[in-house]
Order: sequence, then C-alpha cells, then structure tokens
Amino acid sequence: MNAAIALIEDEPDIRKMLSGFLTQNGCTVREAPDGIAAAKLLAEEAFDLILMDLMLPGISGEQLIADLRTHSDTPVIVISAKSMLETRLEVLRLGADDYILKPFDLSEVLVRMEVVLRRAGRTQLPQMLRVGRLTLWPAENRACWEDTPLSLTAKEFQLLLLFMEHPKKVYSKANLYESVWNEEYCYEDNTVSVHVSNLRTKLKKASGSDLIETVWGIGYRLKEDAT
Repeated sequence: MNAAIALIEDEPDIRKMLSGFLTQNGCTVREAPDGIAAAKLLAEEAFDLILMDLMLPGISGEQLIADLRTHSDTPVIVISAKSMLETRLEVLRLGADDYILKPFDLSEVLVRMEVVLRRAGRTQLPQMLRVGRLTLWPAENRACWEDTPLSLTAKEFQLLLLFMEHPKKVYSKANLYESVWNEEYCYEDNTVSVHVSNLRTKLKKASGSDLIETVWGIGYRLKEDAT
C-alpha cells in the first residue's frame, strides 16, 4: 500500500507497533503523540489517511475530527478502546470513516485502511487478482474459475474481492459487513451468512469443491485448496 499516513496515538507501544507495521506494508508514516502535536501536523502536511485515537492529551480526537471536517475530507479511521455504541456512532457522525476497537488485529487494520482509501478514491483497484484457479477483474466486476465465468451479485463480488485480496485472512462477520455494506455492524443477523453461503454455492458449482472455509467462532476465509 503506497499511502501517506498520519498516526495519532499517545501510547508509545501501540504507536511504535502500528508505525512499524504500516511502514513494512509500504506506507509513509508521520506520528503525533498528543492532540496539540496532531493539530500542528495536520495543518502543515497532507495525508491520504489519518489513524487516530480518541483519548488524547491536549486536544481530544473528537475535537480534532470536528476541526478537520471544517476544511478537509481526508479519511479518518478511529482506533479506540471506547466501546460504547453511542460513542462510535457519534464519532462517525462527526466525520470519521471507520471505527476499530482496541485491542485490534494488525491485518484487520490494513484491510480496513484499504477499504476506506478505495472508497475515498485515494487508491486504485488492482487490474486483476489471481488466487489459485480463481481470477477476478475488479474494474470489470468479472470473475472466473479457470475458464468458467462466475455469475455473482454485487455483494457476492465484493465478498470474493476481499477474500482474494487477503486469501489467508479470517474475516469475522463484522469485518465483512462493515467492509462490504459500509455500515456499522450493530447486531447479529443472517445477512452476511446468507451472502457467503450463496457465494460458496456458486464457487462450488464452478469448481466442484467448497472453496470457502468456516472458521468456527471466528468467521470465514478462502480454503487452502483455492490458493
């Protein structure tokens, strides 16, 4: 991922971990340890995306987002230990693009960043993805198993795109819902399960085998047979 990231986090260990991980994945990272330093950094430099804690010394994350939205549409992902639904919804209303709860999985952070950047038009989809005998052309909304075209709905296509972008990652229902439906996952329902089941059926019909694995208690991923 080639992106300029502002990382605003007051906990040194978390800041160091995130900065190292993002740098390893091709990002340019500038750090701010508190709200005052963050306000100065955001005023002086342009970024593709901002990763921000809420509980910051000096100026709160909520205030930083509110101030930023008066003059900028730079995407913001909040990473916070505040788990109350009301807090998450209020932050999204202020203008944040996504909300990740601490503790978090680094690979999930990367995927959520990719989704937000793509949605904001700050990154381009790959021309083609190939995983095993599955091939997908994102810009054309087209996918095949070997030479067999797959007839997928828009949601099924987006699910397959996520699975193929990170074929070893296990996606929770919340991951999939928030990435594909672009809405907060607030309660358990069958929406994700039904769409994954439909996608699984279509892939099995084309390939002759089950290509999506259910990891009980966690979520879904592509099977090793598919990769």
